[in-house]
Amino acid sequence: MTQAQLAQGTSPLLAVRDVSVVFGGIIALNGVSFNMHKGQILGLIGPNGAGKTTLFNCLSRLYQPSSGDILMEGVSILSRPPHRIAEIGIGRTFQNVALFPNLSVMDNVRVGAHSKTSSDIISDSLKLAWVRRSENDVNKKVHEILAYLDLEDVAHTTVSGLPFGTQKRVELARALAADPKILLLDEPAGGLNHEEVYVLGDLIRKIRDERHMTVLLVEHHMGLVMSIADHVVALNFGKKLAEGTPAQVQADPDVIKAYLGSKDQ
Repeated sequence: MTQAQLAQGTSPLLAVRDVSVVFGGIIALNGVSFNMHKGQILGLIGPNGAGKTTLFNCLSRLYQPSSGDILMEGVSILSRPPHRIAEIGIGRTFQNVALFPNLSVMDNVRVGAHSKTSSDIISDSLKLAWVRRSENDVNKKVHEILAYLDLEDVAHTTVSGLPFGTQKRVELARALAADPKILLLDEPAGGLNHEEVYVLGDLIRKIRDERHMTVLLVEHHMGLVMSIADHVVALNFGKKLAEGTPAQVQADPDVIKAYLGSKDQ
């Protein structure tokens, strides 16, 4: 029995409650609700314009819902600004890689680790003993994650000079460095070839199993989603279209129509 199966019947780790988002009269999300349980890989799918990225940006606090609520371990996250979302255990990657291009791989990952430290500019400048210990802990964590994701050979390489697939792994490493409870992956397969997508799927499962993380995956690559997700939520035109196991969602007539169109169209 998987972690996700064991989690069923318990309180959700993340609860999206009737979330709507309106931009200047355009309804981007319309009353979307679902739960995520600890240990799940949840796939969020839908055609272009379905509202996936809008919902993702609400979860990471880049957007404020017009109505509804988002609860993390039973507590609303909507009062938190984006820069304080890592504190409660939410980490994310971006569809378009959002790294510091002129910094090394190691320094980019170190940024993620620092999001969970409590030092300040005065303590840092005075090089207090607890700050030095904290910095040693950060360096140890960064080296461990670089090894985990096979990035040691490029640790001191400037990110801008790396292949796109490697940059994606660096961004994943930066997210892992903050020790998130929930990892939000935004189109991680974008720009990857078939073999890289296959490796990515194994890696996401490995991260869930070995690092005990819950994963929310927004992805257009249906083969990836359906092969690794425990639970799938399908959106279309801002509304929840279907929800269930990958097999249930794949067989749902409304999902088939949304992706393939109907004979009347």
